[in-house]
Amino acid sequence: MHSPLPPQMHVFVRDWLSANNILLKSRDGHVLIDSGYVSHAPLTLALLASPRGLADEPLAKLVNTHGHSDHIGGNATVRAKYGCPIAFPAAEAPLIERWDERALWLSWADQTADRFTVDELLQPGSTHVWGDLEWQLFAAPGHDMGALVFYNPEHRILVSGDALWENGYGLIMPPSLDPDALPATRDTLDVIAGLDVRVVIPGHGEPFRDVAAALDRAYRRTAAFEADERRIGRHAAKVILTFNLLHRRRMPVADLPAYVERIGIYRDINALVLRMTPRDLAAMLVDELTRAGVVRVEDGDLVVA
Repeated sequence: MHSPLPPQMHVFVRDWLSANNILLKSRDGHVLIDSGYVSHAPLTLALLASPRGLADEPLAKLVNTHGHSDHIGGNATVRAKYGCPIAFPAAEAPLIERWDERALWLSWADQTADRFTVDELLQPGSTHVWGDLEWQLFAAPGHDMGALVFYNPEHRILVSGDALWENGYGLIMPPSLDPDALPATRDTLDVIAGLDVRVVIPGHGEPFRDVAAALDRAYRRTAAFEADERRIGRHAAKVILTFNLLHRRRMPVADLPAYVERIGIYRDINALVLRMTPRDLAAMLVDELTRAGVVRVEDGDLVVA
């Protein structure tokens, strides 16, 4: 099948711990979009050094779609290797400058990243040439209130980050924690729906072409969330726990009640939305995730299935 992507564009599809890496090649300088999770930084470097990547050529710039750990975790490592500047969404750059671990969902969500500095601010409404392609930048708040998506009108390509996946989008905070997140999510979907997109390169998963179907699923999820805040809260807690298990590899089931009471994101979602005892919250998470086939219990430990 003919590739929907131009030849200078290379997508390294990662997993759910590390966001996809997108390499845009050009004689004027190669550009990388997103760097993955910090524990996967050696693999990010290996992919960049591969024949499909840069081989022994330099990297001119690292660009981020937004500031969550699975997209920025390798920034410091990539910069140390290549000496490249980092371009970052302007709305979130102050969070990086003061290293706000609550707003960046780092220690608050039991995640980590190596600290880095921002060299260039990316503004919504601006246009940039990366990989000999013109990219229009659009604000994409919701999952991350400072996020951007990148659109190339020539090839009708959308680099969507976590604003749109083939089956949904990145988790969003319940209205009790962030009243702007859910309305912003719907607005972002409207922006994407208004673009003439032929192929989407999401932050996680394979690139896909059936954009209308993906938008339909995303709108239906949004409507379900709008109807039931507890549903958003349960979904967010389950997604974060699954992500943390990808990093930790395993966690004793007996430790989970104390864990959800200690880590801020679970504690805040529970206090404001779910209102369960830590033991009941832990039991709900284990039950729903195991029934969904996402995790399993192995020798008393919770592991990703």
